[in-house]
Amino acid sequence: MKKDKPSYFGHRKRIKEKYIKSGFSDWLDYEKLEFILFYAIPRRDTKSIAKRLLSKFKTINGVLDADIKELKKIKGISDHTALFLKFLKDISILYLEKGLYKKDLLSSPEVVYNYLKASLKGSVDEEFKTLFLDNRNHLITEKILTGTVNKCIVYPRKIVELALNNHAAGVIIAHNHPAGSLNPSEEDLAITKDIKEALKTVDIALLDHIIIGENNYFSFKENNLI
Repeated sequence: MKKDKPSYFGHRKRIKEKYIKSGFSDWLDYEKLEFILFYAIPRRDTKSIAKRLLSKFKTINGVLDADIKELKKIKGISDHTALFLKFLKDISILYLEKGLYKKDLLSSPEVVYNYLKASLKGSVDEEFKTLFLDNRNHLITEKILTGTVNKCIVYPRKIVELALNNHAAGVIIAHNHPAGSLNPSEEDLAITKDIKEALKTVDIALLDHIIIGENNYFSFKENNLI
């Protein structure tokens, strides 16, 4: 006797056809997340799981920024699904990173901000990232340095070393404020000055220091602090 297909089979087909026709235009967040979860949870209704995720983490960005351990606390989220959501975040960061190359980053602040927001926002710890640029302000490479601004005695020397190794003409530094405040601390001001002076000794410019908050950024360059 032929078994009837589960009801969600037809629902998934309709959702996929809707996406093919118009992308995510006029979709609610839970519908987008429900669709995303199709590819991690093949044989279950994902609408209720999507709604539980949004109830906990509020937005799709919040879901993608969430720690794997926190994701797995949600009913219906397995190790595999949590890893899939982490992968989506990382692939979006990679996409934005690739968009930095062959652009004048000093003339494209929004491109830089979008990349830094994706890569640094959501971390429960403070992270410090450095972008190394050539003489046309194009990205050569980027590095994450361990530690925090409050424990950064090694940073000026390490940044100079990396800048020289990558033949950089300029450097942009960035870090996140997990608490969300955009105001630079005394430590932020001090380390910016130290890094700028260290780079100056080898004729490399510190072009900007960007702080990433919850929904915005603070640029030392835009605020005439560099």
